[in-house]
Amino acid sequence: MVRVVSSWLWTAAAVLACAARGDVFVPETLKSTLPTPAFEASSWMLQDQKSGWIIAAKDPELRVEPASITKLMTAYVTFNEIAEGRLKRSEKVHVSERAWRTEGSRTFLKVNSRVAVEDLLKGMIVQSGNDAAVALAEHVAGDETLFAGLMNRTAQKLGLRGTHYVNSTGLPHPDHYSTARDVSELARALIRDFPKDYGLYSLKSFRYNDIEQPNRNLLLWRDEAVDGVKTGHTRSAGYCLVGSAEKSGMRLIATVMGATGVEQRTRAVHALLNHGFAAYEGYLIYDRREVISSAPVYKGAAEAVNVVVSRPLYVTVAKGSAERMKATLAIDSPLIAPLAEGRRVGALRVGHDGRPVVEIPLLSGAHVAAGSWLDGLVDTVRLWFH
Repeated sequence: MVRVVSSWLWTAAAVLACAARGDVFVPETLKSTLPTPAFEASSWMLQDQKSGWIIAAKDPELRVEPASITKLMTAYVTFNEIAEGRLKRSEKVHVSERAWRTEGSRTFLKVNSRVAVEDLLKGMIVQSGNDAAVALAEHVAGDETLFAGLMNRTAQKLGLRGTHYVNSTGLPHPDHYSTARDVSELARALIRDFPKDYGLYSLKSFRYNDIEQPNRNLLLWRDEAVDGVKTGHTRSAGYCLVGSAEKSGMRLIATVMGATGVEQRTRAVHALLNHGFAAYEGYLIYDRREVISSAPVYKGAAEAVNVVVSRPLYVTVAKGSAERMKATLAIDSPLIAPLAEGRRVGALRVGHDGRPVVEIPLLSGAHVAAGSWLDGLVDTVRLWFH
């Protein structure tokens, strides 16, 4: 990703408070003048995966049925169980009669058979198998209702405020809902937290029980930059698709809910992705824990400490607008030892044309122990004139 550092102006000034979380809209002054694609859908959103900034959206907080896009959360919970060591990919899962009888799309599992977790994941992700999703849910939590509880706790942890689950499949239920914003954020979290597992979403087909079924995400065949993620459809939900693609280090996520057909959702997501890559650029300004300055420390064994950023700082801007952006560094003063490593010592604010865009905390890059009694005495005098 392109780094924009040398052309930026750094000054010491008071930092205005502004939103620190990633899922914010691209500020108006940073938006592209290229028109956003027009299409028919209940709601939709285009987001930069790394910065979390929302490039464009229509009714992103509208409550909708997520249909089989629900299985993104079923997969997220399962991937987490594997990562935490509570589940193995090779582990055999009993396919209950309830899982076997689940209506809708299927992996065609055999009742009372034992199937590896890895195969169930592929069946659920590639074939959108409801039977595979229920089998995983029952194995992880004991039954699907308890698994839905895990899904909801995970949704809260990820900040998905407009989402509630009652099942692992996305079959219709009045208390089972989500939003385009939450779907995009979930896809973003899955890509970020389980990058190796995310590779399953690029598989174009999966054969199980001598039945080969293609991935329903048609963009996998139409654009080599697209490598995921999930389709969904029920009569009440309409046709849904969240797609992701990466070009030149920039990854975008496009979510379309409630389109009128398979081709309509496919074209809509593709148009959004193409718009994002044509009109916007993503920049990594500083990586996590990267040193950006130093700050004086009083009464310490060291006279200064390195200042680092608390998290990677990405921004998403219209092409050609980065040169009008400025960054301001503000250090809390005075810093007095002992000073713990990782303590907040200031803030970094990025602005555009004099308007604040994003702010992130600055941390001390090392521990600074208290100095000698003489250091303390001298710096006490210095602080009188600070």
